[in-house]
Amino acid sequence: MKKLTLFFAVGLLLFLNSLSASTLKQECAMTSRILGHEVKYALYLPDGYTESDRDYPVLYLLHGLGNDYRAWIQQGEVQTVADREIRSGRAAPMIIVMPEAGQSWYVNSYDGKTRYEDMFVRELIPHIEQTCRARTEKTFRAVAGLSMGGYGSLLYAIRYPDLFAACCPMSAAVFTDGELENGGGPFADLFAGLFGPGVTTDHWRRNSVLELVRSMPDDQRGAVQFRIDCGDDDFLYRGNSMLHILMRERNIPHEYRVRDGGHTWTYWRESLPAALAFVSRSFRLS
Repeated sequence: MKKLTLFFAVGLLLFLNSLSASTLKQECAMTSRILGHEVKYALYLPDGYTESDRDYPVLYLLHGLGNDYRAWIQQGEVQTVADREIRSGRAAPMIIVMPEAGQSWYVNSYDGKTRYEDMFVRELIPHIEQTCRARTEKTFRAVAGLSMGGYGSLLYAIRYPDLFAACCPMSAAVFTDGELENGGGPFADLFAGLFGPGVTTDHWRRNSVLELVRSMPDDQRGAVQFRIDCGDDDFLYRGNSMLHILMRERNIPHEYRVRDGGHTWTYWRESLPAALAFVSRSFRLS
């Protein structure tokens, strides 16, 4: 009886493993001339990638402050979630790129010493499209992220509507001027190094998601599909709520979701399936 039970257990394990043949590459790297150093990134390749010759849509999935490029793998369980959602048909097979960003806030710093945004647009995207079988059309490229990465995803989608079809910020680090003028809180020193002394500087306003929405050209509205997601207990609720209000006032199409939860990995793991489904719908509309 024990042998029979073991036989079935092994068989079940082999069966379950056969259902997931995706590939996770955790130690990829690209040499950046713009930054002057190596940029690490992790890569999720869907089931069938190694056997087929087809090209795949790409999602750039950005980490938050205090995390690194492996966070979506280790805490976000991206492989398990993506495998399940793709297998169910709720998400399209896609490549997921998770780059290292440090504390860059995904921007070019005011003094030009750090040009992360330039690296991302001019080097990382072309690198991925040269080294992976990635679709190169805008309609098959999306960006998402949590917290600092949620801000980065919004910044890139709004500033480069010709590059991205969809954007899914989760608990995005969007701040009102009032929040920053009140000392900048725990981010004061970091923001001073990125945006200049005084926090609400001209450079900050050029990179403020709220200011970019206010000044968005009318013909750009609808160029990118947005899904904004923030917990009702998240300390970033104010900026996300203001973003939703501004988008409504500007008639910018978007989805806005508020669920029970805070600024936690539990919340973001629960957000990821919906984000994958949302970007997949934009891919399938193409």
